[in-house]
Amino acid sequence: MTETAGQPQRDTGPLVRGSCEQGITTLTLDSPHNRNALSARLVGELHAGLARAAADAETRAVLLTHTGNTFCAGADLREGSGSPADLAALLRTIVELPVPVVARVGGHVRAGGTGLLGACDISVAGPGASFAFTEARIGVAPAVISMPLLPRLDARAAARYYLTGERFDAAEAARIGLVTLAGEDPDELLVPVLDGLRRGSPQGLAESKRLVTAEVLRVFDRDTDSLAELSARLFASEEAREGMTAFLERREPSWVP
Repeated sequence: MTETAGQPQRDTGPLVRGSCEQGITTLTLDSPHNRNALSARLVGELHAGLARAAADAETRAVLLTHTGNTFCAGADLREGSGSPADLAALLRTIVELPVPVVARVGGHVRAGGTGLLGACDISVAGPGASFAFTEARIGVAPAVISMPLLPRLDARAAARYYLTGERFDAAEAARIGLVTLAGEDPDELLVPVLDGLRRGSPQGLAESKRLVTAEVLRVFDRDTDSLAELSARLFASEEAREGMTAFLERREPSWVP
């Protein structure tokens, strides 16, 4: 969950900036005032950027990156839970996009941001990256984001980090399957990845991606409605209200001994 919910909303300029070079469309999350939280506006702009990339015959891959010290802090608590259905639709869009989506992480990833990362096909993380599933600490659960995450994560590690909310580093994220590669220089890690993607044909990339995402999409088909309902119910609960209030007030919630 975003830790900067009390800061003012930026009113001007895009929250997702796009550029294209040598077959790679780069989408940069540029909302550092709230740590690139998944506000309705950012989600909408990201949807639009992905649609433009999918329609561009020259694009072979999307590179998803960020400004500031946070890739994505999850839900913007000023908007409550946001719309679980809208988040599910965004994650499915990334999984279904006919071009590969590659994430470059040079900062922190929390809660719903891990779902965004999990939906990507390939991801690299640098030494400044850290990760945490913080939902249980505010009285909710990582419901919707589980659809792209659980098919790809080590099961025992998922149980530990879902339940404890502990932070872990890029090396651990790679070990458990949350990211593909971790190292001192994420840009260096990206060189062979992006070069390989540029050499792929549109049809070859699309059909190869369809093979490796088939199981994730079956989970979306089966669980989207039930998990979106669960997320909405949890965020509307008394425990979640106490958890979010305590978070914004920087105090322990009432259930902590």
